[in-house]
Amino acid sequence: MTGAGPAVGPDGLPRCPWGLEGEGLADYRAYHDTEWGRPVHGDDALYERLCLEAFQSGLSWLTILRRREGFRAAFAGFRIKEVAQFADADVTRLLADPGIIRNRAKITAAIANARVAAELAEGELDALIWSYAPDPAGRPVPRTAADVPPVTPESTALARELKRRGFRFVGPTTAYALMQACGLVDDHLADCHVRRAAARRA
Repeated sequence: MTGAGPAVGPDGLPRCPWGLEGEGLADYRAYHDTEWGRPVHGDDALYERLCLEAFQSGLSWLTILRRREGFRAAFAGFRIKEVAQFADADVTRLLADPGIIRNRAKITAAIANARVAAELAEGELDALIWSYAPDPAGRPVPRTAADVPPVTPESTALARELKRRGFRFVGPTTAYALMQACGLVDDHLADCHVRRAAARRA
């Protein structure tokens, strides 16, 4: 899809091309239209997205979307304080859970990250992540998929700070995917109907 502009879906609406991708069309389209790029706040909510982006590493996002409810059930709704209490028995349980991605390194990172997040003051994770949101006035609106970067200086800085604080599995690419998913940046293409609708509401 490199260089591709918006694609028109069965409903006649133009979308970012990944929102109409392959076998996961309905899942991708719903996620693209209702979630991706919309502001996400709250420590638990951001922790969940951080975990899911880490689990996605090396896999398709569709794989994560279709297991999201399984992840929520397995990880106590991604409530930071509860996941921070997970022990070895929970790791064993998670490694046997077909409803999630059974990768030991990613599972133990999710638990370790909850323990780091649990040490922060309420709202501190939210404030930390959002402090790296760039000024939208300084970012050109992407017209094609080729205009959307895989990493940015802000995502590199965010990843560095999260790692400094002890978070795992959060490199610059994962950090940028988090920023895109949680609305710190708006990477909907210029002619995507989601961006157009947001502009009309503004």
